[in-house]
Amino acid sequence: MNTDKILDQLTQIGVDYGPKLLGAIAVLIIGGWVIKGLTRAFCRMMDKSKVDDSLKPFLKGLVGMLLKALLFISVLGMLGIEMTSFIAILGAAGLAVGMALSGTLQNFAGGVIILIFKPFKIGDFIEAQGYLGTVKEIQIFNTIVTTPDNKTIIIPNGGLSTSSLTNYSAEEKRRVDWTFGVAYGDDVDKAKEVIRKLCEADPRILKDPEVFVAVSALADSSVNFAVRAWVKAPDYWGVFFDLNENVYKTFGKEGLNIPFPQMDLHVHKNI
Repeated sequence: MNTDKILDQLTQIGVDYGPKLLGAIAVLIIGGWVIKGLTRAFCRMMDKSKVDDSLKPFLKGLVGMLLKALLFISVLGMLGIEMTSFIAILGAAGLAVGMALSGTLQNFAGGVIILIFKPFKIGDFIEAQGYLGTVKEIQIFNTIVTTPDNKTIIIPNGGLSTSSLTNYSAEEKRRVDWTFGVAYGDDVDKAKEVIRKLCEADPRILKDPEVFVAVSALADSSVNFAVRAWVKAPDYWGVFFDLNENVYKTFGKEGLNIPFPQMDLHVHKNI
């Protein structure tokens, strides 16, 4: 009698839950195939979008994990398991972890944004967060910059991705600006001619756009010239320093005086 009752109960359980279990297993198997296909499609999309190689494994794992979590929740729901409380617990746990790691998550999100949108790349010369230097490495949480005097600066990606940034390497050409002064009474036209010849003699200075030389100010002790020339970005500092030196050496030979600040003091003697 007891055996018959147990068999009847097992049969009833099989009738009630068998189709659900078979359906859940089928969904689990088919869902696994679909997730693999979607993951491969996502990888191909990243390849076409030229996403940074260091970011691809993470994004692939993240998408796969999210899809598997959705599949797992769907399968449990098909088996009749109440998921509302389970999802609420997961949400609360995720919120607590997110608040505890808010700064870290901000840097992580900033690293993802930098690697996807690429406002700069390794080797670029940038100015950001009060630092100036060459990008040595872009990590998921930080960016490592080497300054011109060979200091290593580690900048968190959170602030780097949300604040202003100057990328000096983004453009192929840069404009170099100088201000040169001659003494009052010197030949202005001759000074302009000397500056132009010095610029033309430097092969690193581009011919187009042409060099701009003009009187910019009648200062207290000098007549100032604004000089603007275009160069390839890597030649910027070499051209800047070399022209300063050449102007200083050549002005004296050409009879042009580079003035220095001075003050005339007149003493009146009262009798």
